[in-house]
Amino acid sequence: MSTDPRTVVTDYVAAVARGDAAAIRDAFTEDAVWTYPGDLPLSGEWHGRKGIVEDFLGSVGGVFAPGTAVEVALVGTPVAEGDRVVAEWTSRGTTVHGHRYDNRCLGVFTVRDGRIAAVREYTDTRHVAATLFADGG
Repeated sequence: MSTDPRTVVTDYVAAVARGDAAAIRDAFTEDAVWTYPGDLPLSGEWHGRKGIVEDFLGSVGGVFAPGTAVEVALVGTPVAEGDRVVAEWTSRGTTVHGHRYDNRCLGVFTVRDGRIAAVREYTDTRHVAATLFADGG
């Protein structure tokens, strides 16, 4: 396992893209925190590996059409300073409401001892609300 922060983040996004649940879980520290913007059902701070992987990331699967793949692609990691890495990625898929979800996201990742300790995500929450939560909740 690499301890280089940029590699840790790019490996994590690659694991998400290929749907590797074990690698996704292993990417986080036990006490990690993920902060998601806005006032959506997903918004707020998600604490701990279990809270992030199962409750936050795991809940996203229920808003996409069954049997369809969510496409995640890393755009780049334009900034890496010390233990912090800025990563940009795209997420695309078809929602349970039949909408096409196509969003660009940015996260500021903090890496500690080869694992992700914190993420502050920035995304188009209006698009998220209109596509993923078109029913209002």
